[in-house]
Amino acid sequence: MTRQEIMMTMLRAAHEAAAALANASTEQKNRALTSLAATLRQRKSEILAENAKDVARARAAGRSAALIDRLTLNEARIEGAAKDLEHVAALPDPVGEVFDLTIRPNGLRVGRMRIPLGVIGIVFEARPNVVIDAAALCLKSGNAVVLRGGSEASYSNNVLGDAVADACAQAGLPAAAAQVVRDTDRELVLTLLQARGLVDLVIPRGGEELIRFVDEQARVPVILHYKGVCHVYVDRDADLAKATPIIINAKVQRPGVCNAMETMLIDAPTAERYLPEIARELQERGVELRGCPVSRRIVPSMKEATEDDWYAEYLDLICAVRVVNGVDEAMAHIAKYGSSHTEAIITENYTTASRFIQQVNSSCVAVNASTRFNDGGELGLGAEIGISTTKLHAYGPMGLRELTTSKFVVLGSGQVRQ
Repeated sequence: MTRQEIMMTMLRAAHEAAAALANASTEQKNRALTSLAATLRQRKSEILAENAKDVARARAAGRSAALIDRLTLNEARIEGAAKDLEHVAALPDPVGEVFDLTIRPNGLRVGRMRIPLGVIGIVFEARPNVVIDAAALCLKSGNAVVLRGGSEASYSNNVLGDAVADACAQAGLPAAAAQVVRDTDRELVLTLLQARGLVDLVIPRGGEELIRFVDEQARVPVILHYKGVCHVYVDRDADLAKATPIIINAKVQRPGVCNAMETMLIDAPTAERYLPEIARELQERGVELRGCPVSRRIVPSMKEATEDDWYAEYLDLICAVRVVNGVDEAMAHIAKYGSSHTEAIITENYTTASRFIQQVNSSCVAVNASTRFNDGGELGLGAEIGISTTKLHAYGPMGLRELTTSKFVVLGSGQVRQ
C-alpha cells in the first residue's frame, strides 16, 4: 500500500474505534489511564533513552533552546505525566452527563447529554508530552485519537505510542483507539486534514507556521492557537512586592511555552521608580529587554524595540517593555498586539481590576497572578489537549468537557406537537 493508503486505513480504524469508545465504561477508560501511568514508570529508562536520541539530534542541528526544552523528557516530567494520568482518571466522566434539564409547559422534560466528538487528529511539533496528554483526555472523553508528531520527536513519540497501545490492550479498548503515525512525511498531514467523514476535529500544537498550514489546508474543523503573546500590566496601584515574583515567574520559569510573558506594560507613574528594579531582576536572570523610548530613557541598557517586537512570541529569554499612560492605554496595546491568549494585571485597585477583566478579550485574564497559570492542570481540568484562542467551540485550555459536544434528550409521556 502507498503511504496515503496506510494513513487512510489508520483513520478508518480510528473511526470504528470511536464508536466502541463512545460506549466504553468509565471503569474501562480509567483502567487504561492507570495502566498507562504504571507503564510510563516501568519503562522510564527506555523512554528516556529514546528521548535522548531526539535531543541529541536537535542539538546537532542547532535547534533553539526553547525547542529543546519542549522536546526534553526527564524523570520529573515522566512522573508528572504519570500523575496527570491518575488525576484525569479520578475526574468525573463527562460522557453521558445530562445537564440543563427543564420541564416544558406540555410536560416534556428536555435536557442535553454530553457525547464524544468522534475522531480527533493531533498535529504537533517537538512536544512528546502531547502523546500522553492527548491520549489521556481523548480516551477519558470517549474519543479516538490519531497523533502525528514532527520528525524532531519521532523516537520519543514512537515509544510513548507503544506505551499507549499497551495500556489500551490491557483495558480491553480497541487497538486503534489511540494511534501514533510513525511516518513523518508531511504529505500524510494533508491526508489527515482532508479526511472528511473520518476525522471530526483537528488540533494543531506547534509554531505559528504549522498552525497556519493546518488552518489553510484543512477540510475538517480545526481548533486554532496561533501563538501566545502574553502581557503583564503593572498598574499605578500595584503592590510591587507582589509584582516582582509574578513577572519573574511569568517570563523566566519556562520561557519556551505559550503562556510565558512576552511583553511587560508599566503604568507611567510606576515606571520611574519600579522599572530600574524589575529590569535589573530580569537582566540578572539572562533576560534581554527591548524597550520603548520612555523605557530606554529610564533603563538605557535596554535595546530599542521595533514594531515587530510588540507582535513577537519570543519563546525565549527576551521581553518587550512599554510604558503606558494608564489601564486604557494598556488595554488598547493588548487589543492591537495580543493573541487572545493570556493577560495579567497587577493592581490593588478593585475598579481597575474589574475593568481589565471585563474589557480584555483573551482566553484567560489574571489579577495579581502569573500568566503561567493558563494551563489545564493549573486550572483544575487535569491535563489539557491545547489552548484554544478561537471561540468555537472552546476558548482557553481544553480539558475533558471541551472534547465533548451535546445532544438534546427529550423525555415524554405521549405528547404530540400541536
